[in-house]
Amino acid sequence: MQVQEVIHNIETLPRLHEKNDLSYIKKVLAVLGNPQDQVKTIHITGTNGKGSTSYYLSNLIKKAGQKTGLFVSPYIERFNERIQLNGDLISDEDLVKGYQVVTQAIADIKQSDPNFDLVTFEFETAIAFWYFAYKKCDYAVIEVGIGGQHDKTNVINPEVSIITTIGLDHEKIIGPTISDIAREKSGVIKKNTPVVLGNVPTNVLSILLEKAKNEQAPVSQLGKDFTVKDEDKIIFEEKNSKLDFNQRPISESYDVAIAYRAFEFLNLPLDKLKVQEAINNTKIPGRYDVLQTSPLIIADGAHNIQAIRQLLSYIHKLPTKRVKFLMGMMKDKDLKEIFDLFSPQDEIYLKRIDYPRSANFDDFKDELKKEAVYDEDYKDLFDKLASSLDSNEILVVTGSFYLVGAILNYWRKKHEI
Repeated sequence: MQVQEVIHNIETLPRLHEKNDLSYIKKVLAVLGNPQDQVKTIHITGTNGKGSTSYYLSNLIKKAGQKTGLFVSPYIERFNERIQLNGDLISDEDLVKGYQVVTQAIADIKQSDPNFDLVTFEFETAIAFWYFAYKKCDYAVIEVGIGGQHDKTNVINPEVSIITTIGLDHEKIIGPTISDIAREKSGVIKKNTPVVLGNVPTNVLSILLEKAKNEQAPVSQLGKDFTVKDEDKIIFEEKNSKLDFNQRPISESYDVAIAYRAFEFLNLPLDKLKVQEAINNTKIPGRYDVLQTSPLIIADGAHNIQAIRQLLSYIHKLPTKRVKFLMGMMKDKDLKEIFDLFSPQDEIYLKRIDYPRSANFDDFKDELKKEAVYDEDYKDLFDKLASSLDSNEILVVTGSFYLVGAILNYWRKKHEI
């Protein structure tokens, strides 16, 4: 089989089952020999920051000399980004092999259960767990897809659980209220397993603390047990430790602190200098990704209210007169609330992403408080904006990882990067 055929087959599977439980993924993993139990894991959820935290943490574990797997979503430029080993993407050959192994497991189950099948994310998750066991990883950092309790990755007994943030996103799936979302994400908290809590709103913090208490899970909480400041550099502090790292936008400063605090629970030897090297050398795909410095062009996959607010806070502090935003978004996002965050001086350019849930002009027009340009062709629109920038302007591509990935692929192919 060719890898593109494999990717097409996976991505055209159904997205949801009739019932939202873990029975399907557990059944296929059992046939595979429960590979998820053969590797030590760290489980990460959160409305924002879980991807960045996953990358920082996996780099710390790798720096400590451990063979380290990483499972993240969505991918930015290549499907293979979803599954990584020691920072390298899964090879096409291993992706095809994993697909064949999981397909055979499904065929075995179908002999007694003809209607059995997996949805897209379950198939990806099964390949990831098979791959990490196949490669004899010491640790694997596992990012949830959506939520926690019912997420298809929630079949592990991790060494540490992490909840980075709680906010409104995917309300129709795990909401509708922020309390509902907090309860769903608390599902990653496991019996007697340490949990690191990040920037959690006070109105839902009690939900997480109560779950941790019931599970007798030790809690380490940002702002209480460890702190982070972002000035000329990131300052991480706790009772017995103080570290500084290269400056990043404040939201990523939280991710750095959460990742390092979780790493400490693993009790892996790593001196402070190597900790700093691991963090400072971590590159997060599609997060504050600088395509060009003069004039400045940034791509960032901010796709909900929390993430857009953090991005705007960072962008509006930069020394520039005008900011142009090229955006594509999903129609199930809180579009009005998101667009209300922009300043009157911001210029907004919109395009529809080639994805079933993406918003078009009819979805955008009633939610905008200001004029915006809409264009179906993202390449043409991006080229026009990039070529028209002067030294006092910034172009920011945002609103969706799908748009960011498309632009990054287009940019790098165009410039042969």
